[in-house]
Amino acid sequence: MTDYPKLEMHIDGEWVGIGDRRVHHVVNPATGETLTDLPLAGTADLDRALAAADKGFRLWRSKTPEERSRVLRGAAHLLRERVERIARIATLEQGKTLNEARLELGASAAWLEFAAEEGKRAYGRVLVRPTGQRHMVVREPVGPVAAFAPWNFPIGNPARKLAAALAAGCSCILKPPEEAPGAALEVLRALLDAGLPAGVAQIVFGVPDEVSRHLLASPIIRKLSFTGSVPVGKHLMKLAADGMKRTTMELGGHAPVVVFDDADLERTLDIIAPHKYRNAGQVCVSPTRFYVQEPVYRRFIDGFAARAKALPVGDGLVDTNRMGPMANPRRLDAMEAFISDARRHGAKLESGGERIGNRGYFWQPTVLSDVPSSARIMNEEPFGPVAVMSPFKDFDDVVAQANRLPYGLAAYAFTQSAKRSMMIGDALEAGMVGVNTVAIAGADSPFGGVKESGHGSEDGPEGAEACQVIKVIAQA
Repeated sequence: MTDYPKLEMHIDGEWVGIGDRRVHHVVNPATGETLTDLPLAGTADLDRALAAADKGFRLWRSKTPEERSRVLRGAAHLLRERVERIARIATLEQGKTLNEARLELGASAAWLEFAAEEGKRAYGRVLVRPTGQRHMVVREPVGPVAAFAPWNFPIGNPARKLAAALAAGCSCILKPPEEAPGAALEVLRALLDAGLPAGVAQIVFGVPDEVSRHLLASPIIRKLSFTGSVPVGKHLMKLAADGMKRTTMELGGHAPVVVFDDADLERTLDIIAPHKYRNAGQVCVSPTRFYVQEPVYRRFIDGFAARAKALPVGDGLVDTNRMGPMANPRRLDAMEAFISDARRHGAKLESGGERIGNRGYFWQPTVLSDVPSSARIMNEEPFGPVAVMSPFKDFDDVVAQANRLPYGLAAYAFTQSAKRSMMIGDALEAGMVGVNTVAIAGADSPFGGVKESGHGSEDGPEGAEACQVIKVIAQA
């Protein structure tokens, strides 16, 4: 594909190509065809990136907040100027629609802009002490950050991780996903073009376990930021624990959606059904387990299934399509296994349920009803375009169902009762709860989960704070 970029790593201010390195074949999920090859880092590359991050940290932390802010704001401006090119790269390598990629880029620019200003607000405080004495509490950058980003948001995940680290005054080694690497390189390119000094941010690719073990074993790295699955997150936390490294973990989700019988049903369906199939359901906060109160259960299923059947699915480069392919063939196998298991447990197929064609990795928007809690899909994150429905009787019943899993990233509820809105918002165990809305994220709002969905927050003031440490300076 002539409009897909050449892929390189970026280490110590230098673009590093394939040379004699191992490679990963980057595939277009809409066609199954190889786009190009990606160089994978060896030990020497990782050691060079660590040395550069160590040197880059000392340089970057010495810059004033205003100097760092100018770089971040400049990068946000460049991203917006380059929106069509970068969105096309993201669609080619990950599959999402062009419109979704454009929205993702807009959010990425907003994260950079917010971080640019938040970096100026590393406030401390002076404590009251006897005359001639003073205690100051200050915040300082934690040090070089190792950041690992997944493939589902190839622009946004790299942008938010770089934004937080750089705003706090840290250097960063970012490992984006090998399956969707091009968009992350464009985010870094915007930062470099905006004046980011060489060595402050590196991008490396490689065998994930090799890269993570090597970087986290180094005393140079002082912070780990990871977005991905629960099992991998737990593994990385164990590696980070050996060096007492700070961690921000945004892990898997299995978001419940509670629909009460007083909800405005048509409005609810118009909001939640398209959101379920955003990015082909490959979203950590995707609404997945739909608990619908018995009096409106059948109407909700019928309305949801009708919207799923009408959703245009195809190559994300075609503007009329509203859902693209799954990102890789593994997701197709997962969908087939989840749906087959659910049907064996008594679930009913209301729409979809099959692969579309044999070119690319397309799956039908799927709705399953009467799914028992014993089915795998009610207990494991499906990460795909499958909505599962189950009826409930009363408030206590649905809260118990919604909270029974170890996940706690996002949750949603729909009701026209003000009292019920407050009660369900308080009762749901999640880091983010949307009541009558799916707009739970924003540049100024913390993004993160509870329970096994992780700890710490990205975005908002909390994102920059996660890359800082507290120091008390006592003077007499």
